[in-house]
Amino acid sequence: MAARATLPGAAAGWWTPAALVISCLLAVPVVVVALSLATPHPEVWGHLWRTQLPELLLNTVALLVGVGAGALGLGTALAWLVVHHRFPGRALFEWALILPLAVPGYVLAFVFLGMFDYAGPVQTALRAWFGPSFRLPDPGAWASVVCVMTLAFYPYVYLLARAAFLEQGAATLETARALGHPPRAAFRKITLPLARPSIVAGTALAMMEALADFGTVATFGYRSLTEAVYRVWYGMFDRAAATQIAALLLLFALALLALERALRGRARFTQSRRRGPGIVPARLRGGPALAASAGCGLVLALAFLLPVGQLVVWAARAGGAQRVGGALAPHLGITVLLAGVTALATCVLAVTLAYARRLRPSRPVRLATRVAMMGYAVPGAVIAVGVLLPLAWLDQVLDAAARQVLDRPLALVLTGSLAGLLVAYVVRFLAVGFQTLDASLAGVPPRLDEAARALGAGAGGVLRRVHLPLLRRSLLTALALVFVETIKELPATLLLRPLGVTTLAVDVWTRTSEALWAEAALPGLAIVAAGLAPVILTMRASGRATRSGT
Repeated sequence: MAARATLPGAAAGWWTPAALVISCLLAVPVVVVALSLATPHPEVWGHLWRTQLPELLLNTVALLVGVGAGALGLGTALAWLVVHHRFPGRALFEWALILPLAVPGYVLAFVFLGMFDYAGPVQTALRAWFGPSFRLPDPGAWASVVCVMTLAFYPYVYLLARAAFLEQGAATLETARALGHPPRAAFRKITLPLARPSIVAGTALAMMEALADFGTVATFGYRSLTEAVYRVWYGMFDRAAATQIAALLLLFALALLALERALRGRARFTQSRRRGPGIVPARLRGGPALAASAGCGLVLALAFLLPVGQLVVWAARAGGAQRVGGALAPHLGITVLLAGVTALATCVLAVTLAYARRLRPSRPVRLATRVAMMGYAVPGAVIAVGVLLPLAWLDQVLDAAARQVLDRPLALVLTGSLAGLLVAYVVRFLAVGFQTLDASLAGVPPRLDEAARALGAGAGGVLRRVHLPLLRRSLLTALALVFVETIKELPATLLLRPLGVTTLAVDVWTRTSEALWAEAALPGLAIVAAGLAPVILTMRASGRATRSGT
């Protein structure tokens, strides 16, 4: 994509240096972890290889392959059904299949484990029907994790594949049929290749989420690199080994990014401004129509309706109303505080970066924004390790200075406070706010900037008086997205939280690790309720896109 031209008369002022400084600071955690590979510890690597590294590598690869294949198949199939076919309930399923995005994988995991384990309601009911000796077979940790993550992450593929199918319009399929291709062959040879960039991007997102997930693998006892970082750091108190494992995890994330780009090839998202009539869905009748409705309904029930319903039942049994005003209130308060501060800080930095790139989209500025966006592709456990190491070094420097000047030691100012956690959140989620704001800022005509400058406004005045009012809706969307992502983040919170600080996600993890399913239901419901905000925004945007394209 060609670089955007510098706005006529634009004076970058301090915006360009600010963008460069922000990107350098945000890149520190990732760089710190990456540099650990340049200074390997042979004794650490030898111990890891003899004890657990082969198993961790094999399990992580198997997890990524399983989740990638599952999300790819399920998401693409559902998108093909709702776009190209008409069947009972299609209008409902088209938007409702996005709802599982509101349920974090670790919440879905503990609900499924609580429902289907030996003492859970499902097996208890089956034993009442078939006798006390009846027992469901154990699917194994890998199969359980892959199934849960597929249900949690397939919407990434579904959303992008559905948008790609809608963008192609009816003319593409009609042309293929005129050349002698039957409908299925036209879909296989024309529709799928054209939608490949979107499908690959969605699959890569699902695999990155699977790589970053800690709560799901830990709930089912599945050994992966992400789980090992936490276990080695806090279970064995071996920071050197944890850092080396985090570096491997970083390599996996970078490999996924490279794989996604390679699979895309030179393809681009095609026909984004298609003309002509939209796709006319083929009407299904009889058995195929029933199968389509049943399939969509089963996925929606397993991924959203049953888990949320079970959470409601457990919360009611555990006395949900009393917990809201009791033990849950402090956890809810600190979660909202952290998410609010993170959302505000992230959006301020995102506006700075996006506006600096608008004023002067030079190569250094464009590179700076790409570096700053890197954190979203990196698992939270890696960022946590990368944040904690430099902050611990800074604490030592401050302590040495305090002993020298004040002749007394200094408390842990950074690692013993919420500062490290907030830094990790900002690094992790800056890309969410930036992408939302940058896309909207790019749609503001340059002539508005020129008119404001002709009236004597400087760069800051143009941003304050022209752009921010126009970006009000995008700002609210970015704030909501970052707010919810922060609430759901688990691995970075577990590694960096000070003693006595418990967020909703940590509350869920603490209680589920002790098999207290009912006690974990209320904070789980709170996270799901918060997660519905970006899902509703996505559904509204998807609905507008559908109406504008038909």
